[in-house]
Formats: sequence, structure tokens, C-alpha cells
Amino acid sequence: MTDAESPRPLRSLTAVTNRLLTRGSPFEMDVVEIRGTPTRVWSHAPASLRACLETSLEHGDAPALVYGEESISHADYYRTAATLAHRLVDEYGIREGDRVAVAMRNYPEWVIAFFATASIGAIAVPLNSWWTGSELRFGLTDSGSKLLVADGERLDRLADVLPELSIPSIAVRTESALPENSRSWHEVIGQVSPGVRLPEAAPDPDGPATIFYTSGTTGLPKGAVGSHRNMIQNIVTGEYSRARTFMRLGLELSEYQAYVDALPTPSILCVLPLFHATGAQSIMLPILYRGGALVLMYKWDTEEALRLIERERITSITAVPAMITQLMASPNLSEYDLSSLLALSSGGAPAPPAMASRVRGNLNDVLIGQGYGLTECSAAAVTNGGPDYQIRPESCGLPAPPVDVKVVDPVGTELPPGSVGEVWLNGPGVVIGYWERPEATAEAFADGWLRTGDLGYLDDEGFLYIVDRAKDMIIRGGENVYCAEVEAAIHEHPAVAEVAVTGVPHEVYGEEVGAVVHTLPEQFLDADELRSYLEPRIAAFKIPAHIQITKDDLPRNAAGKLLKKQIKREHGWLGEE
Repeated sequence: MTDAESPRPLRSLTAVTNRLLTRGSPFEMDVVEIRGTPTRVWSHAPASLRACLETSLEHGDAPALVYGEESISHADYYRTAATLAHRLVDEYGIREGDRVAVAMRNYPEWVIAFFATASIGAIAVPLNSWWTGSELRFGLTDSGSKLLVADGERLDRLADVLPELSIPSIAVRTESALPENSRSWHEVIGQVSPGVRLPEAAPDPDGPATIFYTSGTTGLPKGAVGSHRNMIQNIVTGEYSRARTFMRLGLELSEYQAYVDALPTPSILCVLPLFHATGAQSIMLPILYRGGALVLMYKWDTEEALRLIERERITSITAVPAMITQLMASPNLSEYDLSSLLALSSGGAPAPPAMASRVRGNLNDVLIGQGYGLTECSAAAVTNGGPDYQIRPESCGLPAPPVDVKVVDPVGTELPPGSVGEVWLNGPGVVIGYWERPEATAEAFADGWLRTGDLGYLDDEGFLYIVDRAKDMIIRGGENVYCAEVEAAIHEHPAVAEVAVTGVPHEVYGEEVGAVVHTLPEQFLDADELRSYLEPRIAAFKIPAHIQITKDDLPRNAAGKLLKKQIKREHGWLGEE
């Protein structure tokens, strides 16, 4: 059943919420005290990442991890992770609270190392696989990691610094000679016993489990310290969002559960890096916990993604908007069987409203959605999907029930609906703080609230709209120009694949609006045509005075975020630094 085919009128949000959150439902909540703050949490979320790993034993021979021609069952995935956990304890002396860094592409070994580490109460430290050797060195020293699990490419980058750090390493998929104090993955794992079980451990749900480094688009990256409870909330939040979508279409909760039970085993195409919060927390965790298959991609490739959707019978994808745009623009789209695809969501970067119409024009039966969150709130805190996304494609949605959202002015006073201010979040996903950064922690977190640095507003029904990053907002002659609004208007042009809007220094106005536009293949667009297109859509002062048209992809970091400072530098728009 899809939103396009629903024979029933939309049920009200209030009625759906009341049905879903009743005591005894899969989505009931409790209130627990987290670091002195009473916080709503999902009652039926697993207790820890260890508990998530243990559920794989229940799923037996069903595929858990797929990479290329490799397929690892849930049972073998658990046994390998349990074996590695014993090696970490017995051979490397890893204890509760020790940090184990993981630096590699999206390989099955990434997932195994991550869960093996967290299951014994140690702290997993995913490092950005795009980082240079010096950046990887920073991550290792900043986190104080006791062990590194890395692929060959990362070890090559670290060849000159690993000896001085004296950190042992486990080498994954490398053909080069191993560094000093390094052993291969296969040597470390050795024989895997069919009856192996995890070492004894009882991780504290609110104790540190992960350090995910922020993207670092400005300044040095900061390590966001997440607890087990922070991580696992996404498992239930994602399921709640799906249930809300179908109950809005008229189903009862029992009908929705019957519908889900009748679906094929879920499989998700993981096109985002696992070291990013969206990849690990919104994609990896829920699919493995539900017994589905995590289909990993080494790197994004449009045609390879289409091939994998058909071959692996992919049921859902979460990707940054630029990837979804490229999928929809593929000239070979109709040549693939995409009938297994049930849901397509954007995450990791803001989605332009035009994306919904482009997907709907090509894949009419697919449910479309998007989410909003940050590393510091453990990925998705706000979600929008199905009919609500069709009605409000410019909104990132409603907060998950355990999450509170408010919009405040510069002194922290809460603003009424419709007023733009800084978005603050409170809920079970808000992380413990920044690793060994007490001043940065105090600046970003207060009494359970996360100051996101994003500008937005709430409407009368509680839907959240993000209009810009506070630091990205352009002030042109005293007028506020929100980059996201201008980008959304430009995205409506059918020739546009992606766009970055930034401020350009100006002696009189302070700043003018600049836009770099990447056009779709075989599409032509010039600056004057684009300005004419925008004139009836946005105010004159918001129309870019500087427009650069390119056929090249715009630079993004590994999380899919546009590198606007780099874009400004490349086009001479940076001004004095």
C-alpha cells in the first residue's frame, strides 16, 4: 500500500500519535534520569550495542553483510565479532573505557570491529577514511586510542607516523607489507568456533560507547562522545516514523504490523560512510537489529547503485540529496528492475523540495522521506515521510516523540511558531559531550539541550523548517538571506543537479549572494536564464548577483556536506580570512 494508492483519507496527526504512544504498544516511552536530567526514552529499545549484536544469533543464516560478491550471514557475523572481542580482551588488553580506532572504507570488517569493541564496554572511534595521514594521526592521538583497525590505504597514509605513536594495528584488506607492530585481520581472528559467545561484559546504557568526530568543515574536528542509549534510539525512531506514515494513510497499528510481517526481509543499500552518524546510526544499526541485510558500497557510483538495487532486491536507501538526484537523472534508470525499492530517504545534508517531485516522477510507488539531525544528537531527531513529506517537502518533519525542539533568539528566549531562530534539541540522542573539550561542551550543551547552530522555525503543528546554518546566513545590506531558501529555488530549475549558495564580500552591501550551479548531463543553463527563472520566485535581493555554471560535481566532505569555504576560495569569493 502506498501513499499514492491509499483509498482512505489522511488520519490526523493527533489521532495517530495517540494510537502509537499508548501503553503496551511497541512505541511506548519511559522517563529515565540521564546525567541528572529526566529524559523520555523508548521503552522497547535494546539496552546497549552489545544487545544489538546478540540479536544476530536469532537471525541465523539470513544475510547480514554484503560486499561485492561476499555475503556474511547474521550467525557468522556474530561469531566473528565475538571472536574478535575475545582477541581484543585477551591479546590486546582492551578494557572498559579503552578506545579502539576504526579507519577504513565501508567493508564488513568495519561493522565487525565496531560491534566487537562496543560489546566489551570499550569505546569505538570511527575515523574519517577521507582524512590524510596527519588528520588520522590527530584522531588517534586526540582520542588516545589503544589499538587501530585499518585497511591498507589508511595504513599506507599512516606509515610515517605509526612507529612514533606506538599504537598496534590490525590490518584489513592490504597487499602491502605490514607496518611494525601490525598483524593481519585473518591472523588475529584465526579459528572461529561455532559455539563462540561474547566475553562477559555489562556495558552501562549511559556510559560512553563511541566517539564520532564532527565533519571539521571549520577548525579541528571534535569528538562527540555517544552512549549506548544515544546510539540505539534510532532503531525505534525509524520504525516509529514508518508506522506513523502508514497510520496517517488509514491503517490501524495491527494492520501496519501485519503489513510489515508480510514484507520480504529488508535490505538497505549503504551508500554513506559508516564513520558518519547517518551511516552508522540511521542505516547500519536498525537494519542489522531487524535481521536485514546491509549492502555495502566501497564508494558512490550511480550505475553500480542501480545494479545493486536490482541484484540484491534493495528495499530502502538513505542517501544525500545529490546522490538521489544522480539516480533519478541516470539515462539508464528504466533499464533496471527497481520494483523491490519501497523507501527512499535523504539524510546527511538538507534536501531541496524539488527532489520529491523528481523521485515521484520516476518511482511513483516509493515512499519518500528525509530526516534532520547532527552527530551531536546521534543522527535523526526529526523525520518527515510519506504524505506529510508530500504536503510539506520543505520541512524536515516532526520531532521523534522522545525529542523536544525549540527555537530561540540570541539570548535563549523561546520564540513563537513562525519565528526564525536557533534550533535547540533535547532528547535521548543528545550525546555526553565532546571528548576532552570542556569549553566546547559547555558552549554547545546546556541542561540536556543541544544548541545546533542551525537557524529554523516551527509551524503551528510542530513541523520543523531549517533555513540555514547560523554561520552561513548572508546579510546583504541589512537583509537576511538564507542560503537554503535560495538553493531550494534554484533546485526547482529542471537543468540543475546541485547548487551551493554563499556570501560574496561587497564594499557597500557587506555581502552579495553568489551561487555555483552544477547542471545535469546534456542540460544547458546560463546565468541570465537562471536569474529570469528566479525573478518571480524569490525577492530581488535574494537573487544571486554572482553565478558560476559548471559541469563538475561540487566539492563535498565524506558526510555529503558542501564544502562552502572551498567553493568560495575556488571562485575568489572568500575575501579576507
